[in-house]
Amino acid sequence: MVFRIPRPRRHGRLSALGTALVLVAVGATAVAAPIEPGQSAPLVGTQSGRCLTAPSTANGTQTQLQDCTGASGQTWTHTAGKQLTLPGNKCLDANGRGTTNGTAVIVWDCNGQDNQQWNVNPNGTVTGVQSGLCLDANAAGTANGTRIILWSCNGGTNQQWDSPTPPPDPPVPGGAGTCDIYASGGTPCIAAHSTVRALYGTYGGNLYQVRRSSDSATRNIGVLSAGGTADATTQDSFCAGTTCVITVIYDQSGRGNDLWYQGSSVVPGSSQSRPAIATSESLAVGGSKAYSLYINPGNSYWRDGHLTGVPTGSAPEGMYMVTSGTHVNSGCCFDYGNSETTRAADAAGAMDAINFSTQCWFGGCAGRGPWVQADLEWGLYSGGSQTWNPNQRAFTSKFVTAMLKNNGTSRFALKGGNAQTGNLTTLWDGALPPGYSPMKKQGAIILGSGGDCCKPGGGANLSAGTFYEGAMVSGYPSDATENAVHANIVAAGYR
Repeated sequence: MVFRIPRPRRHGRLSALGTALVLVAVGATAVAAPIEPGQSAPLVGTQSGRCLTAPSTANGTQTQLQDCTGASGQTWTHTAGKQLTLPGNKCLDANGRGTTNGTAVIVWDCNGQDNQQWNVNPNGTVTGVQSGLCLDANAAGTANGTRIILWSCNGGTNQQWDSPTPPPDPPVPGGAGTCDIYASGGTPCIAAHSTVRALYGTYGGNLYQVRRSSDSATRNIGVLSAGGTADATTQDSFCAGTTCVITVIYDQSGRGNDLWYQGSSVVPGSSQSRPAIATSESLAVGGSKAYSLYINPGNSYWRDGHLTGVPTGSAPEGMYMVTSGTHVNSGCCFDYGNSETTRAADAAGAMDAINFSTQCWFGGCAGRGPWVQADLEWGLYSGGSQTWNPNQRAFTSKFVTAMLKNNGTSRFALKGGNAQTGNLTTLWDGALPPGYSPMKKQGAIILGSGGDCCKPGGGANLSAGTFYEGAMVSGYPSDATENAVHANIVAAGYR
């Protein structure tokens, strides 16, 4: 849709702010491209070319125009609840629930009220759900410091906003894998697992092992070439005419953090845990056939890695996995990450694992799931407390990138994205929940169940989910590193 932008009408008043919106200006015309719920982007004034900015996240801070620098106070997330948020559970807010011209637009703790809800319109305006007024650069100002207010919608360009599509991430260096990217960012992988591809550009070893039911023989499945995709042909030949299960997913980092199924001789467990069927799902990665680790209730994998580099106590760490938004359930607990060496629910902070499921322990999760959350033991968190996180959203695409990082003492972050296209969405970046500082990580690795599984007498193993690849790193990865990792996953060509 193309339309002409009328010349601005000036008025003199205060400032305020609205919500997620978008349009791209080209000469005398503009094409609306509203930001979608779940996306994060700057809001750029069409008239001024400057960004909607919160100079601080202190309650009551009035928003203003400032040169676009990429600062954290300039990147807004449009939630499914029509909120525009900043990290730390801060929302764009009509001050004092005001509904009159000149009401200041401020930031305030998100509370779900309608003065924190905004409509993003095709013409580039952002209007308050409560007031019906437009997000407006005061007096049609264009200078740094111009305050943002609510004002009657009048068609002026000082009431039109653009959320330009960010430039694509720089190309990943030839041959690099996700763990090469983490290492270049100063946060090396201490465990790297995949059934579909190498996570290092030079890795030429085995990815996983299958065992066939006809004679209990085993075969390691490697890659077609160093840094490449899985050799599915070997699995097809070995498993022809019989059933195969995946017994172990090998650690590509060289630290020996291989994940064996719980119930194996390596990880003795109860009868409720068994290996996953090796041929439940095939896919293409980079044009080559591969098989996923397709986990159903009763399947789980584990490793005690506390002596092989997995962070313990309050040491910082990060992790990611590629999973699926189409094979999920609400059973406890489809986790990947740091878990108890005791295989028992020991204490708050004893776990630090990504959870991807339709479980919502504390209520208020947006949509019907599945959601990227953090299993921190004694709590499954979509944010920093047992309350609704307005940035949380469901990820229902066939392939999903899920990320978690935790500095061990004060802060954790959750991110998610479509593993085939686009960018990551920050779901939470703020304080740890009360009672989880400092963390008390024990350094085991779990995949496909909660931490209190599956030794004799242990907890239930009821989750369903799909695992394609994932890694854990030592240290707290930067946003730039995580963006590059996601770009590498997209470039891998999951189909």
